[in-house]
Amino acid sequence: MDRALTLNDLMLAGIALAAGLLTAFMSRTLLRWLAGHAKRTRWSGDDVLVDALRTVVPWAAIAAGASAAAAVLPLTRTVQHHTNQCLQVLLIIAVTVSSARVIAGLVQSVTQSRSGVAGSATIFVNITRVLVLAIGFLVVLQTLGVSIAPLLTALGVGGLAVALALQDTLANLFAGIHILASKTVQPGDYIRLTSGEEGYVVDINWRQTTVRQLSNNLVVIPNGQLAKTNMTNYTRPEQQLTILVQVGVSYDSDLDHVERVTTEVIAEVMRDTTGAVPDHEPAIRFHTFGDSRIGFTVILGVGEFSDQYRIKHEFIKRLHRRYREEGIRIPSPTRTVALQQGAVVIPQQRGGDDLPSDTAITN
Repeated sequence: MDRALTLNDLMLAGIALAAGLLTAFMSRTLLRWLAGHAKRTRWSGDDVLVDALRTVVPWAAIAAGASAAAAVLPLTRTVQHHTNQCLQVLLIIAVTVSSARVIAGLVQSVTQSRSGVAGSATIFVNITRVLVLAIGFLVVLQTLGVSIAPLLTALGVGGLAVALALQDTLANLFAGIHILASKTVQPGDYIRLTSGEEGYVVDINWRQTTVRQLSNNLVVIPNGQLAKTNMTNYTRPEQQLTILVQVGVSYDSDLDHVERVTTEVIAEVMRDTTGAVPDHEPAIRFHTFGDSRIGFTVILGVGEFSDQYRIKHEFIKRLHRRYREEGIRIPSPTRTVALQQGAVVIPQQRGGDDLPSDTAITN
């Protein structure tokens, strides 16, 4: 424009800017009210959407007010073009950041709903966020008049060199994607590797899997190593599992009486102990005529892997107390040492009913 700046132009520009700021303030207040209602719903996706809108809507209102103010001012064509370009870049950045937040939040919400745990696998979240930000960056370059075709070509050629240099990192990345896609391991599962590491899977990101041991220590395992090793998942296909407790009674015991008493103790433990499965059918299986006892196995049902220690603790305590009340003896091995002429020691193993002891017999 070639006309002079007037007071009317300044007033209109000021009104446009004020309208943009007022709209931004009102929209932020409204979205804050909506965020309070969204927190009371079960679906976490609406929280993500409202939080993202609280960022993009005020900035869009401010950019619109600034664009309207620039339109009423007698600016030259060059200045008007650069002003509109800067406002477009500002709006694209705000939309890109908000979109990345929304999409990453929705992916995280879906991951949590499927895994059923508070921690989520961040590998998909990070990949989604990076892709959205990269697309927004390319759109900004295109808006500024920078051709992105040579850039994409350079990235394609340079990607080969980067892939060779980061082959271990890329191997871990694709191993993590494969692990999650195949659903062999999910956050919240309790796993044990053949190398000895075990614990709850806390997170699977682009490079490594974090496992929390029962002692609350964190074990970091590269995804590539996790994909290649043999592993036992104690949470899948179902979280409930059975545990085996080995018990032995003396040969003079009435096995029917032993079975009946043990069954009553099992029912008591399953009913009173947290983490037990009350509807699990107790099982007792006699299997061995040992040196000093008749051995049998008690099969208990537990809700999940870490519950077994508490249930074993309660079962052994109550079983030992009940056996003493019922007169059922749990023999312990004793060793008889025969001292013969020539100082030759011949150890012999026999059964006993008391604590382990050594008996010396001199000929």
